[in-house]
Formats: sequence, C-alpha cells, structure tokens
Amino acid sequence: MASSNVCWGIEAGAGAIKALRLEIQNGEPVITDFAVIPHAKVLSTPGLDQDDAMRVALGTLAAQYDLSKATIACSVPGHAALARFAKLPPVEPKKVPDIVKFEAAQQIPFPLEEVEWDYQTFQSPDSPDVEVGIFAIPKARIAAQLQMLADVGLTPDVVNLSPVAVYNALAYDLQFTERTPGTIILDIGTTSTDLIIAESGRVWVRTFQIGGHDFTEALVNQFKLGYPKAERLKREADQTKHAKHVFQAMRGVFTDLAQEVQRSVGSYQSRHSDVNLTRLIGIGATFQLPGLRKFLKQQLGVEVYRLEEFKRATLAGDQKERKDELEQNALRLTTAYGLALQGLGYETIEANLIPVANIREAMWKKKVPYFGLAAGLAVFASAAMFSRWFIDSNAYGNLRPPAAIQEAASRAQDLTGRAQEAQVLGGAEPDYTAANIIALLDDKGVFQHLMTDVGELVNQIDSQVRAGRFGPSVSEDQTAFELVGMETNFVRTNLRVSGFLTAAPTADRGRRGGAGREEPGLGEPEAPEEPHTDKRRVIVQLQIATDHEDPRRVVVEGVLRWLREHERREGRPYRIWSDADWVVQTGSIRQIEVAQARTPPREEDPLRELGRGPAGAGEGTGVGSGGGVGEGSPVGGAGDSPAQIAPLTPPPGEARIGRSRAVVQFVLVLGDEEAEAGETDPFGGA
Repeated sequence: MASSNVCWGIEAGAGAIKALRLEIQNGEPVITDFAVIPHAKVLSTPGLDQDDAMRVALGTLAAQYDLSKATIACSVPGHAALARFAKLPPVEPKKVPDIVKFEAAQQIPFPLEEVEWDYQTFQSPDSPDVEVGIFAIPKARIAAQLQMLADVGLTPDVVNLSPVAVYNALAYDLQFTERTPGTIILDIGTTSTDLIIAESGRVWVRTFQIGGHDFTEALVNQFKLGYPKAERLKREADQTKHAKHVFQAMRGVFTDLAQEVQRSVGSYQSRHSDVNLTRLIGIGATFQLPGLRKFLKQQLGVEVYRLEEFKRATLAGDQKERKDELEQNALRLTTAYGLALQGLGYETIEANLIPVANIREAMWKKKVPYFGLAAGLAVFASAAMFSRWFIDSNAYGNLRPPAAIQEAASRAQDLTGRAQEAQVLGGAEPDYTAANIIALLDDKGVFQHLMTDVGELVNQIDSQVRAGRFGPSVSEDQTAFELVGMETNFVRTNLRVSGFLTAAPTADRGRRGGAGREEPGLGEPEAPEEPHTDKRRVIVQLQIATDHEDPRRVVVEGVLRWLREHERREGRPYRIWSDADWVVQTGSIRQIEVAQARTPPREEDPLRELGRGPAGAGEGTGVGSGGGVGEGSPVGGAGDSPAQIAPLTPPPGEARIGRSRAVVQFVLVLGDEEAEAGETDPFGGA
C-alpha cells in the first residue's frame, strides 16, 4: 500500500535516466512532472565506466528535481534479474505459498538464501489452472543497485523488474481485462529487449540480448565509424542521403530481432496451445527506427502498434509545451510510468524485490520525526505538570493536615502492628502461578519454525509421490501424501523412562506430560546419579496417510531422508535428531497388520528404546527394544537398510483396502548446545 499520494518512478537505463512523478488528484493519478536525462555517452560505449556515468546522471536528477516527501519506485533491467513461470498443481489456496516456495527452489538457479524474490499468481477465468510468476535477483546485485541510489541520497520503497513495470503501465493505461485480445509487448532497450505476453489474465516474460546497441555496432562495423558517430547516424537514419545503405547495414539485426520474437512466441504457444495473439505494442527509443514496425508486421503476421501517448494519466495543468514533450517521450517513460503506478497502489503485479531489512530501515526513518515530536510534547507536558505542582506547593505548603487524616494514619499503623503479632504477614509463601503461566511462552517460536518445516516436508513428499519418485505414482483421485495429525511433547530434563522422558522430579508424568497419567509399559523413572542439567527437547510425532502401494518406501526414502538432510537449518532454533522411529499400518480384509522398521542405527542410537514393545512379541507387534522382530512381522531387523525392507503387502489372496497410515517420531534438540562427551542421546540422559 502506498505511504503517500505522490510517487516518483525512476528507470536507470543504459541510454538515459527516465523519471516520472504521479500524484493522486481527485482520486486519479495525474502526471505532475517528468524528466529524461541522457548519459553523456551511452553506457554500452566501449571503455566507459558505467557505474560512474550512472551516478552522474542520478546525481543530476536528484539535484534538479525535488524527490523528497514522495514514495520512490525504481527498476532493475530484465537481463539483470530472473523471471520464471510454472503451472501449480491443484491445491488448497492456503497451501499455495508453500508450493510456490518449493517451485522457486526448482526454478531459481541459486540457493533461495542468496536471492531476493517475490511471486504473483495468475488464473484464467475459464480455467481451474493456477500459474505463478517468480521474480528474483541476486542479493549482491540488488545491494549494489541500492548502494548506488544511496550515494545520491535516494532510498527506494519499491524495486521491480523493468518488464513487470511495463506490463503494469499498459495494463492500467489500456485497461487490460481477461477479455483483452492476446497482446505482445516489445520493449527494445539499449542492450536487451523485454518481451511480455498478456492474455486471458496471464502474463509471461522473456528477455533476450538484442537492443539498440546491436544496431549501432552494425553501423560501426559496416562504415568503420566511432561509436558516438554511429549512434548519431542510427538516430538520423531516415534523414541522411545514405539512408538505403544505413538500413541495409542494419538488416541483419532486424532479422535477428524478428527471429527472437518468433522463438519467444513459439515457446509460449507450446505451453498454451489455445493462445491467440493478435497484436504487438512496441515501446522503447529504438522502436522509433523507421521501417521497424512494417518489418515486424511482415515477419510476425500481427498488427504492430507503437505507444504514442498515455491515455489515462494526463499532465496536470495547462502546459502545452510540456504536453508535446511528454508525447515525444512516451516510448521512453513507460517503465517509469508503471513504477510510479505501483508506488501509488495501482499495479496489477505486486512483486517487490527490495530487501526486508531496507523496508524496515525506511519505515524507521519515516517514524523518527514523529518520535521527536512526541518527545517534545512529553517535555512540554512534564514542564507544565511541574509548574502546576510548584504553584500548588507554594499555595498549600503552610497548611496543616486535617485531624481526620492524622487519625486514619494512626489507626492504620495500629492495625499493621496487630497483624504482625498474629503472624498474618511475613510468613506467606509466594504464589508462582502467574510466573509459570508466563513461562509457557518460552520457546514459542520453535513451533512456528516447526510448522514451516513440516509444511515443506509434506509438500515435497506429496510432489515426489505424484511424480513417481517411489515407484508407480498414485492416481488423481487418490491421496499421495497427507498429514492427518501431529503431536508434540516439550520436555526439560535429562531423565529417561523406558525410552520416554519425564520432567524431573515428577515421577508420574505420562507421555503427553500430564500429571498422573501413565503410559503402558513405561515403568518408574530412574533417579539421576548426578544433578541433571536443564536441556530442552521436543518429541514430535507425525501421523501421515498415503494411498501409495509401498508406504514404507515413501517413509524411508522420503520422510526419513528429508529429516536427515535437514538436520541443521539456518535460522532454526533447533536441530533435528534424524534417527526417527516409525510405524506403518495398512488395512487388509482379514486384519490390520502392524509392522515397524527403522533406518540403519548410528553407533550410539538415542531412540533405540523410544516407543518399543517387548522384544520377541507375538504376531502383529512391533520391533522389540533390542531390535528383534516379533513373530509374524514382515519387517527385517533394526540393522536392515531401507533398500532391504520389503514392501508391506497383505497375506496371499487378500487385497489391501483403504489408505496406509504411518506414524513417524523424531526429536528437536533446542538451543545451540552440542552433545556433551559421553552423552548417549540428545536428551542428555544418564
């Protein structure tokens, strides 16, 4: 949401700095100022220090125009960032952010921790499919861009990709809807070209490395000119008597441009066979080249238009000369126009790549003046209060207190003495109930991170099951992988009770931590030989369901592998103890057959007793505490590797019915402490 009703949109291009100021007047955005500041030399000029040239131009903008008290929205070139598009699987709306994050990790060729990224979902009104556009830029690159702006005193509130800003500009100005004809937007810049396809509520972006620089280079090579002279000849091509030779020299670049456009359109049509693209709208200074529109129309077979003016945002006031100047620069100011619209909240795509830390810093700076005002008011109020007290003190200082007050004070002193003699005061025990209730909030952030991790785990395994990662995939109407329940048990202890924990010194606390509740087979707690250290652990039990024909493989190769690979994660206040116990149940016509298995144990297995039944149990029971398997269990011993575990199948001649369920139990070790010497489990057990 916009923080003011004024915004400057600024595009730092390779040919010039383009800026446009929008202000909301009578409920509509109005152009109140604009600027086009060309670089002394185009930034693609060989041997030119591009950073210094850019700083000079930005400094000129900041010096000549009042950019204060306005939202600032800036762009990064399409070739300096990433735009990726994908179709999402059908999921509930609340799961879309998790699915998008998983998709972003697949689409972005960098670790997510090294990029700033945002996304936008698109959906056609006549289709249930949801598509997502993912926009990203390396953190080092955006940091350099922000530092350059800071050097001239600019702190942007919005940073977006140039092609996204162009789409926002035309979507607002031409009032795009789901019924708008399929449109190709072609923004030919100095060093690259952004191609945007908009149709049926969807957007698609591709950037390729052909721009005005390539036309200039063609003239340099053909006529052996210096770069500045070739640039001038390109701009005046239709005015020179050698126009025919000039256009002949640039014909190869015209052809390359048309082929890249055709390749981009073909790539989009391969994903959307029902697309119908009927027109092309061109922007950018290079689109002023004579003959370019006609050439593209012949090659592409669609109507080609050039943006001549902005229709919905007009110039404020009666400025005829500036109106003509605005129309002449409409091709160059489109990106700045889209940025300013986003700064005022009129955007269609809301992506913003500015780092969160910068947003917080900007918000803090805006609040500082208010803090100063509040401090001044507080000082003034305090002075007034003190003055009033001083006046009252002088007025009443010589008055004697009434006798009734002295009598009440004496009475209170007498009652206090009697209470102390009767031992009513001084011997009471303090009540820590309130303090203990407040202490329940300790480590509450753990569960927020835990829910995020569990969500990522479920989404990843669900996608892998549907993709056939663990054998034959499930059908569309079946459940691939679903979380049906989760139980957590927070413990602060170093005592172990037959594999479970209890918070010392209470001896009758059950598995869920409730006093007086006993779990079958737990027994009595062992007394510690030494005073225990306060260590915090969380036992997590996930209850999952799947229709996959081999649920054990899903658990072993999917869930347990995920836990091992994510044992330590940046930003998490815990580590995952990944030697997890697990139980799989599957339905058959005759009985519910229960089996239990585990991953290969570590040399010291902290969970080897967690939740075990007695060794050598009868048919249907799980693995014993020593790792033996009960009679009739189809699972191998505790030392079996996941690849050696046979699929869970019903007896011969009986079919499996219903979905399989599994219970996976693991431990979160809270804090940054490492296992101490001689410690045999993450709980710090004796």
